[in-house]
Amino acid sequence: MASTSAAASRDNGVTGRLRNAASTLYSDNQSLIAEIRKAMILMKEVAVDLERDGQSQMVKELEDAVVELLGTSEDCTQFSAAIQSVGNEHQPRPELTDFKKLFEDEVAKLKASSSFAPQSHPLLRQFREAVWNVHHAGQPMPGDEQEDIVMTSTQCDLLNITCPLSGRPVTELADPVRSVDCKHIYEKKAILHYIKSKHGRAQCPVAACPKILQAERVVCDALLQIEIDEMKSMSKQPGRTDVIEDFTELDDDDDEEEDEED
Repeated sequence: MASTSAAASRDNGVTGRLRNAASTLYSDNQSLIAEIRKAMILMKEVAVDLERDGQSQMVKELEDAVVELLGTSEDCTQFSAAIQSVGNEHQPRPELTDFKKLFEDEVAKLKASSSFAPQSHPLLRQFREAVWNVHHAGQPMPGDEQEDIVMTSTQCDLLNITCPLSGRPVTELADPVRSVDCKHIYEKKAILHYIKSKHGRAQCPVAACPKILQAERVVCDALLQIEIDEMKSMSKQPGRTDVIEDFTELDDDDDEEEDEED
């Protein structure tokens, strides 16, 4: 009985150390992704200046570099997810664990299910749009359709755009934090009070999200503020609000017509 208890305690210790190591690696990788994102924002600003100076070839080279960085960022994102998955789900076994194979299998699974396409990525769209607006502000880019503008230019990596507790837009939160587990965003003071009030069974307050929140896993990660700043920047682009409103109104009209037919 004592040996069984000792083994269980040892396994729990190994599991805890593995999760802590995975958490550290995940955090370091998120910082790298944040730096890549900052680099792409800077490259967009440089490209705008070069376009003003008529340096079209250099702008094209910067665009190609952005595409390459998007691929690198996606690889890092998949590595982060694989690290987190192995760290959270692995359980000690009697036989030796081949962590290299576990990690590679997890990355392969993520790549197989990924729909990543750099040419349709919102960040590349923003780069091209910023360059286009140097000489063609207010004019649609060649080949644009209204639906395409809505679906690409307004996309961002934020899962929710308002805090489910305070009701404030995430762009106006004084101290935004994000759940490591479900990626939803909240006002820090509000979510910590909510978690404390639930005595260890705090389900994410976003509708239909089943994740149970833990105070130490609700953090301001390396990418969050960058993504919020990008969302603010997109909302300030000329004509963007009108495009979104028009698209919504079309949906509302369609819904009303369907109700009348019923």
